[in-house]
This record gives sequence, structure tokens and C-alpha cells, in this order.
Amino acid sequence: MKLFKRLRGPRLGTKIVLLGLLVLVVPTWVSTRQLVEVERILIQAQSQTQLKTAQGISTLFNGREDLFQDLPLSLDDYEALFANPMQNTIRFDGKDNDWVELIDKRRDFGLDAGESGDAGFQLTLGERDGQLNVLMQIRDFNAVPRDKDTLRLDNADHVRLEYIQANGEDARVTLTFPGSGVITAYDMDTEWKFSNSGSPNNSIQGHVAQSQDGYLLEFRMPLGILGSRRYFGLSFVDVDDKVSRVVRGITQTLPRADKAGFNLVVRRSPELLNIVESLGYSGARIVIIDTDKRVRAQTGSLNSLRASTQDSNWIATFRNWIQSLQSYINSVVGQEDVQSSGENTDQVTNQLIESALAGDPAVLRRVAVIQQDANVSPNLGTEQQIIMAAHPIVSKDRILGTVIVEQNIDEIAAFQRNAAEQIILLSTTGLLIVFIALLTFAGRLAWRIRNLRRETNRSIDERGRLKTDALHSEVHASDEIGDLARSVSGLLSKLHQHNRFLENMPRTLRHEINNPLNTLSTSLQNLAEEAPEIQDSKYLESAKRGVLRIGAIVQNLADAANLEEALQSEEVEVIDVQKLIENYVTNCNISHKGTQFQFRGTNTPIYARVADYRIEQLLDKLIDNAIDFHRSNSAIKVQVDTYRGFIQIAVANRGPTLPQNEEESLFDSMVSHRRDGPQNKLHFGLGLYVVRIIAEYHGGNVKAMNLVDGSGVAVVVQLPLSDTSTGSAIRALDTKVANRTPTAEHKLEDLTAY
Repeated sequence: MKLFKRLRGPRLGTKIVLLGLLVLVVPTWVSTRQLVEVERILIQAQSQTQLKTAQGISTLFNGREDLFQDLPLSLDDYEALFANPMQNTIRFDGKDNDWVELIDKRRDFGLDAGESGDAGFQLTLGERDGQLNVLMQIRDFNAVPRDKDTLRLDNADHVRLEYIQANGEDARVTLTFPGSGVITAYDMDTEWKFSNSGSPNNSIQGHVAQSQDGYLLEFRMPLGILGSRRYFGLSFVDVDDKVSRVVRGITQTLPRADKAGFNLVVRRSPELLNIVESLGYSGARIVIIDTDKRVRAQTGSLNSLRASTQDSNWIATFRNWIQSLQSYINSVVGQEDVQSSGENTDQVTNQLIESALAGDPAVLRRVAVIQQDANVSPNLGTEQQIIMAAHPIVSKDRILGTVIVEQNIDEIAAFQRNAAEQIILLSTTGLLIVFIALLTFAGRLAWRIRNLRRETNRSIDERGRLKTDALHSEVHASDEIGDLARSVSGLLSKLHQHNRFLENMPRTLRHEINNPLNTLSTSLQNLAEEAPEIQDSKYLESAKRGVLRIGAIVQNLADAANLEEALQSEEVEVIDVQKLIENYVTNCNISHKGTQFQFRGTNTPIYARVADYRIEQLLDKLIDNAIDFHRSNSAIKVQVDTYRGFIQIAVANRGPTLPQNEEESLFDSMVSHRRDGPQNKLHFGLGLYVVRIIAEYHGGNVKAMNLVDGSGVAVVVQLPLSDTSTGSAIRALDTKVANRTPTAEHKLEDLTAY
């Protein structure tokens, strides 16, 4: 319980700040939760819209079995190169890790010739968004990159492309590469030696990576540059000698001798594509898939036409922070997880297609990497959330395929992001305004309370005496602090009046009591003279002692009450305090026959500016206190020394020790700890109080402590030394003694040696 009593709560300013944060956070949290719910409703509405769109498109192909029967059944029936549709975006970086979906579609050329298959290659073709993507894994143990200092292009390893353009003319393109890096394409003459124009053909772009076994080449070209017949062929030209640079061999994809041409077959249905292309819209992609999960037609792009601007660093950081906050709120709210791009997404996408091919429409939401600009930056992509809706295409009692409508939720995300940004900005602005207002209010409130506390503390000194009878801070304020200040000021005024009454009471009592006491004392004397036979009566002696005790009480009270005022009129002079105390102790040995006193001082005079009568009064109180508590047959020791510019007077006696933690209260007025003292003395707690008042009047201090060996008590008074002509000698003596005994407590060790 004591531990909890010691604990303190937060300060007023902290409470107001916490309240301001609560007022800010709760509305912001509620608003963000509402945004999450609005986003969920909008996504559900878009999902249902896309499913209805897929259902409407599927009705165009219901019963059209002829549209799904115009592709070849197998590759063996045709002498052609097949470009299979691709779902993933290719990064042209000289690596084949993003060609996994077409790993079983690659074909070998020239690898079965000879033991090593040098100059042979594996070819993989894919089609995506109207682009022909090509992967060539070329085996060449003696690589000879292009020499940039020569204009001829046939004296180094290179790749040749042959095709018929849309205008019906033959096209010849050479792909050159300087080891590893970006490839360069040139339109060639009929002999394949020099470029026609000398300028690169920028419609074909790619990357090559050289290894010990050969090259890994990736490039792409628009399908639009091919004619309707799509004659297309590839060749790798191998040069092994870096000196002669003679062509050693050519590995081609050209048709066999019994074939009239070489064709590139793109696995799409032209009629399906013509129908679907008229249905596309911005930010959406429509895909037709047959029962073998082959893409028969595709149109549209997931990139929206909305222009994007480059954000500055702090705006980008702010938006990233808002997205992180939204993700956290989504996780707290329990919103369904979005499938990320990768194997898990592919698996879920396959399940969607299988569900649609089984006759059950389905919708899912996933994250995919969307390529921003395929022509300018092939490696630049961003993650976007995609909604996929699939609906089956049926014909009588069987399913022909499925329609998949994919659309990003960029508009919804932008709406939520803009709304969240506005809420955060408004909340932040409100936070600053509220914080400034609250902190200003809390600061002024705390400042007013601190001023009131300081003035209240200054109204009472360290001994608990009132120094003023009213407050001045906040007494004219009209709020609760003003009420508190006026209440405290009124309390101080009443306490001041009560203290003045108590201070004047001893004087009044002395005047009022002394008159009857004088009468009583005179009557007792007259009674003793008129009746000599009762002079030895114990009752008469008891009455005389009672009168003397009452007079002593009144005198002590009057002395304590008038002491501070009397000290103000005392005259002080520089005297040898050590000589004064030594004479005083000598007189004590004469006047107190039953008690032994010992004096110990220095070898030189000790001067201080004091009132000698008040020093003797101080010694009277200390000696009386020591006599009352000293042990029988033990001496009372009085020691005088100098310490750091002070004269130090110590009065020690053997006897009871001081109670713990009560050393300071001994010197307060009307405080006494004489539980076992003599019963024939008057004790009102004024003796040590008088000692403290006299010591403080002279600029000194007083303290009481137990002796080091615990055998008694010592009271130490320190008074400042005089700054006179003898000051140098005194300071020298003080330095000598201070070096020998550095602390007052150490000086008291000598008091235990008697």
C-alpha cells in the first residue's frame, strides 16, 4: 500500500496532451474504418459488374463451336514456328527465370549435329500484347563478339532474322552483341555484310548474356511488322576464329527441302480476336480460353489511361506511410487477404479457370505486376490489385471455354488513397491546432499554478513561521484558480492574526499573572512573619515553590516571545569568543558542584562579532540541557575550534541518544523530547529554540547529533569568524585545523575520548 501511495500520476500538461490525442485518434480511426468499408463495397460492386460483363461477352460465343476449331491439332502436321501466348511479363535481362511457363514449348535446332552440338540452339517463342518474345539458348564454345571498329557485321557471332514485311517486301535484320549487354539490330543488304542505313532498328530490342557454353539471348519485336502470311525464320551465324573471322557455320530454323516456306503460327483465333477487340476498354483485359486452357483471343491492357505524375520524395514517403496504415487497418478489421503475385496467385488463377470451365462463374482478387511502358522501359513494372471474373461459354450440353475479364482497381485505390490523404492531412492540421491550443492553455495554467505555489511556499519560512498575511498572485482571477488563491490568502490572513495573538499572549500573561503572583508572594512572606511557628511547614514551602515555578513559566514564555525583537536592538562587538567560553566553563565548575565540566580550545584567540550576553544565554541553554541528560559521574565537555571560516562550539554529554529522524525538530518552538528527564525541572521545548534563534541572528547555525560511539549527544553551534585585522592569523589557523579534520563530524570524534 505504501508503494501505491508514493506513485504520482501524470502532470496537468501531460493529461491535456493525452486527452487531445484521444480526441484526434478516435475520429481518425472511425473515418479510416469507414473508408475500408467503402472500399470493400466498391470492390464488391466492381466484381459483380465484371462478372456481368463476362456473362454478357460469353453470350456472344455461346453455341459458336466453329470459333474454337480453327487451330492445328498438333505441331507435327506443320513446318512452322509456334508462338504460344504468355501470361507473365518478360524482363529482358539475359536470364531465363521468367520463361518457366513455356519451358515445355522450346525446340532444338542443330544440337544433334556432331558430338558437341556447337552452334546449335534451343528456341522458345511467346506472344504477349502484340509482341513476339524470343529466347535463344545458343551453344558456342568459341565466342567471338562484334568488333565495334569494323563496319562489317558478318565477321562475328550474330543472329539473322528473315521475314516478309506487311508491304510484301523481304526483310533482313542482323542482331549483334558485344559479349554481354544490350543487343543492336540492323537492317542488312542482300549479302548480309553491311547495314543498309547504318542506323539501328529500334523496333527490335533485347539483351544477351555470355557464358562459357555460349549465349543466352532475349529479344522481342512487334508482330505488326510481319505480313499476314507471317513468313519468319531465325539463324545463328557462328564465327570461331578471332583473327580470320570467317563464318564457320550457320544454324537455321528454315523449313526442310520438301517445304515451300517457313511460317510463324501464333496460337490465337483470328475471328475470336476480331470480335473481342471491339469489346475492350481502358484498364481492362478480356481473355478467351478454350477447354485445353489455351488462350484463343486476348485484347485490352490492365494499364489505365489516367496520366501519372512523379511525386516528390516527401509526398512519396507520405503516401507509402498511408498505404502501410491502410494495410494495418485492413489486417485489424479482418478484411480478406489479397493474393500476391507468384506461385500462389498462379494456383488460384488456375482454380478460377477450372471453376469456370466446370460451369461455375467465379470472381477473385489478386495482385499482379503490371508493365507500365513496354516500348520504353521493358523492366519497369508496378504492383496493382486486379479483379478477375470468369464465366463459362457453353454450347448445348457442353462447355466450349471461358471468358475472363480482368480489371485493375486503380480508380478505387486512388479514391481511397486521396480520401485517406485528405483525412490524414486534415487530422494532422487539426492535431497541430489542437496541440498548440492545448499546450498554450496547459502552459499558462501550469504557469499560474506554479506562481501560486511559489508564493504560497514563500509565505512560510523553513521553520513554519508566517512571513506574510496575504497572497498577491491570481487573487483577482475569476476562475477556479482565482477562487483557490483567494481561499489560501484568506487562510493566511487568519493564521497571521492567530499567530500575532499567540505571540502577544506571553506578554499579556506575564503582565496579568505577575500582579497576582506578586500579591501571593508578598502574602506568603507576611504569613511567615506573622506566624513564625509555620515557617517550617511543608505546605508553606510547597506554596513558595509553586509561586516560583509559575514565575519561571511566565518568564520563559516571555523571553521566547520577545527574543527575536530583543535581538534586533542588541549591540555586537568583536571579542575573543574562546576566552569568553573558557571563563564561562570555569564558572560552571564553581556553580554546579555536583557536575564536572571539561573545556578544550585552540592555542590562539578566536574572534567573532557577537553580543556577549546572548552568547552566554546560548551557553546557559546548552549547559542546562546537557546537565539534565548527562550520565552520573560523567563529565560534560565543551570544545571550541575553527572550521572553514566558522567558530565551532560543541557541548557533549554522556547519556541517552537522540531518537532517529528527530534531530531537526529539537530546535523548534514548544517541542521537547524529555521523556525520562528529571521531574523537578520545567520543560516547555524553548531552550534549544532559543539557541537556534541566537545562532541564526549571528549568521550561524546549530545542529544536534549522536556521538560516534553512540554513548551520548553533542550539540554543535557554528558562528562566523570576524573579518578584522587578525583575520589572516585566524584563517591560517582555520586552514591548519581544516586540513587535519575535514568535516565537523570528524571533529566530534575527539569528544568520545574523555
